[in-house]
Amino acid sequence: MKKMAKKTPNKKKKLNFVLIFIICLLIVFLVAFLGSIFTSSGVNSLWYDSIKPKITPPNWVFPLVWNILFLLIAISLFFAWTRAKNKKEKIKVGFLFGINLFLNILWSFLFFGLRNPLFGFIEIILVWLSILALIIGLWGISKISSWFLVPYILWVSFASIINYLAI
Repeated sequence: MKKMAKKTPNKKKKLNFVLIFIICLLIVFLVAFLGSIFTSSGVNSLWYDSIKPKITPPNWVFPLVWNILFLLIAISLFFAWTRAKNKKEKIKVGFLFGINLFLNILWSFLFFGLRNPLFGFIEIILVWLSILALIIGLWGISKISSWFLVPYILWVSFASIINYLAI
């Protein structure tokens, strides 16, 4: 009976994975920071209090949920990037995440920065569609990457309702 040799992961490959994960975290949380520049000044304003629907959770819920979601987005990006088989798939991953993360920041700017719930609502539909495009577009590259985005689309669905009611 032959003994099967155990495969030990290459240390360089492990280090690359760690580095890629850190870069994914940095990219996604940079987006979170940029969005928070617009959001933080608006959340505790009289303007927001005057348009906030009754179904809106308490203010402390949002940073908690969004930090969890941004972590899940970073994990999704990591899995999609590391499982992309070729340059074409990596470009697809970068493009889909790039569009989504840009739209994520843009919503904060439109809704809180410009204080325009109507533009925010139109734009949050684009955010939702970009998440759907991510889930579908990444499915063939990494199913787990797509699954990590399900809480994101569910939360943005709820946020869309809140945004609509604020108009």
